[in-house]
Amino acid sequence: MRNILAALAITTALIAPSMVQAKNISATVTMKGFRGPPAYVAVYLTKPNGQFHSTLSVNGHKNKYRKHLRGWIRGASRSNQRLDGLSGASVGSGRTLTVSANVKDSLLKAGYQVHVDTAIEDRGEFRSDAAVDVSSASPSTISKGKGFVKTLKVQIN
Repeated sequence: MRNILAALAITTALIAPSMVQAKNISATVTMKGFRGPPAYVAVYLTKPNGQFHSTLSVNGHKNKYRKHLRGWIRGASRSNQRLDGLSGASVGSGRTLTVSANVKDSLLKAGYQVHVDTAIEDRGEFRSDAAVDVSSASPSTISKGKGFVKTLKVQIN
């Protein structure tokens, strides 16, 4: 009996991780041409009801300007999420930012969305500048931005 229980425990330990499958998604943000300093950009995932889920990337090195990424900062502060290793340089005019993340299959099928917030010092800010519903995303889906983002392209690999 002990041998059967031990074999069952080992089998479960080997099979269970493969049941939680994840896919790699990449979000490519292409900025419009603009004058002035580079933009602060937050790329994050929201639940189907619009509630914040997780941060994929925050770009812009001065913390004092991150508060202008209103959609992201509101969700991130409510979730008490740590931001270690998720930041990078701000994104200049006409530049492209690509963010990759591993996302559970269950989230991809449940109506989660990738959002991009942008802000430029003394030039304005755009909450949810661009968004893509990853459940309806084909292998590659493109959304036009309404502010500083020209396009948001989400690929599921």
